[in-house]
Amino acid sequence: MEKFEYKTLFTDAKGVLGGKVNQSTFENELNLLGLQGWELVSTVATAQSYGSTRWVISVFKRKIEEKK
Repeated sequence: MEKFEYKTLFTDAKGVLGGKVNQSTFENELNLLGLQGWELVSTVATAQSYGSTRWVISVFKRKIEEKK
């Protein structure tokens, strides 16, 4: 049976009203985790007041290699 471990990445959506994510920084974080073997499973934006985004939460998984 395959086994997985999971990781969450919280990206701050900056700005007075939120909703501003630095695209370059976000892509760099995703690529770094990809190089470490993490696969992006889902990304969700969390809302604060008036529907603006406060956090972007990304969920990753990676297979746990069984030791023989």
